[in-house]
Amino acid sequence: MKLAAVGLLLAGVATADPKADYAEYCAECHGAERIGAIGPALTPTTLKRMRGASLTDVIRDGRPATQMPGFGAFLDAPAIDELAAFLKTEPDHIPEWREAAITASRTLDEDYVAADAPIWDADPMNITIVVETGDHHVSVLNGDTFEVLDRFETPFAVHGGPKYSPDGRYIFVMSRDGWVQKYDIWSLKQVGRVRAGLNSRNIAMSGDGKWLAVANYLPNTLTILATDDLSVAKVIEVEGKGGVPSRVSAVYQAPPRESFVLALKDVPEIWEVFYGSNPPHYGFAHDWRIEGPAKNKDPFPVRRITTKDFIDDFFFDQSYEYLIGASRDGKSGQVVDLVIGHKIADLPLAGMPHLSSGITWKRGDTTIMATPHITEGLVTVIDMATWQPIKEIRTEGPGFFMRSHENSPYVWVDVFFGENKDVMHVIDKQSLEIVKTLRPAPGKTVAHVEFTKDGKFALVSIWEDDGAVIVYDALTFEEVRRLPMRKPSGKYNVWNKITFSEGTSH
Repeated sequence: MKLAAVGLLLAGVATADPKADYAEYCAECHGAERIGAIGPALTPTTLKRMRGASLTDVIRDGRPATQMPGFGAFLDAPAIDELAAFLKTEPDHIPEWREAAITASRTLDEDYVAADAPIWDADPMNITIVVETGDHHVSVLNGDTFEVLDRFETPFAVHGGPKYSPDGRYIFVMSRDGWVQKYDIWSLKQVGRVRAGLNSRNIAMSGDGKWLAVANYLPNTLTILATDDLSVAKVIEVEGKGGVPSRVSAVYQAPPRESFVLALKDVPEIWEVFYGSNPPHYGFAHDWRIEGPAKNKDPFPVRRITTKDFIDDFFFDQSYEYLIGASRDGKSGQVVDLVIGHKIADLPLAGMPHLSSGITWKRGDTTIMATPHITEGLVTVIDMATWQPIKEIRTEGPGFFMRSHENSPYVWVDVFFGENKDVMHVIDKQSLEIVKTLRPAPGKTVAHVEFTKDGKFALVSIWEDDGAVIVYDALTFEEVRRLPMRKPSGKYNVWNKITFSEGTSH
């Protein structure tokens, strides 16, 4: 939302027109038609599922651990009440967005020609892309020299990590308003775009590289696209038991299982959508089942797993047998065994863990996982053999991202929220102690780390419009280079992503 109308505030004049207030304060993030942009859609259907503080409280005070500020200093109580009432009315028009509309939105660039080999001289496996949300561009970096090979425009408000094809040649980028862009790194050219939803959450690439799954908030669907030409393979309506529609809060691929795994925001279920040629046969049980025609007849059969709580955020162990999830109530986590389709453990994860940034590594004879927390300054470390906490590492404030690399003895975690947002902690993987605290840009937000292919360099974002990507020696923590960027929100190395490095999100 946009902070404005300072003149009205100083003059003591309160606006009373909720449509005008929406246009002034809300449309920039939630869309002129209230169907979502950077922020989610604001319609009666989506708002009635909102948990936590009331709508008037959120408008007045903001929403903790999000980019939603409060507007109590700009709108008085009657104006806030009228705005809340307006948001609970149906918008004038919400477009129908199913296969026909998606197909009609698809464009393939006529001037695109696929190169037979990269047109640049660099290691194709050490390319790193940087998403710059400040002006909606992506920079393509040579991971050896850190030269910018190209800088191309993206759809508005890229959200979630872009996905590489398994060979690392193509990158797929998704925006919050549902646009999916395909870009050829070898040719440094856009291939095309398609709008897979109206308000979308993230995307996942199938292990064989043939399919791209798009998780949507609006409409309540999972759109599956063919990666070769961005055509629609299937639009899956997302409904819980009893026909309750649900947004998809996250979708990730599980390559060994040849499936996409979804968490549903509005019903306590996990879905597994199989894309392989021979999906496993699961018998029927009281809390999970395969839906769709018989095996091999439906190309994307759905298995549903009932959970004890809503799962809004999750990641996998390296075997992809266990899903580690957390609810946005910030009180606990749970481990679901995807083979048997049941929860096997509860996790003491208060403080709203950001589990999509969770990572794992070997420590002694066991494998451990760690996650930062969005509302509390700590990193929780858990033994994955017993699912019991080993240690809580206190940090200088709530964090959002943590990263490592197989060749690095360290974990890097930011302090994204609060007065110490300019801090980056470095933690020793074996001692679980903070060994270095960096402040590369005092007073500015420091966030998100990515490593080069060999793990020798760590790339850190100054998450500001006049920001930068800082290249550090990953062992000495000395700054090597600083690349000016426009709010570089995320960085993604080809090799680390396509090999599913244990030190990065998948």
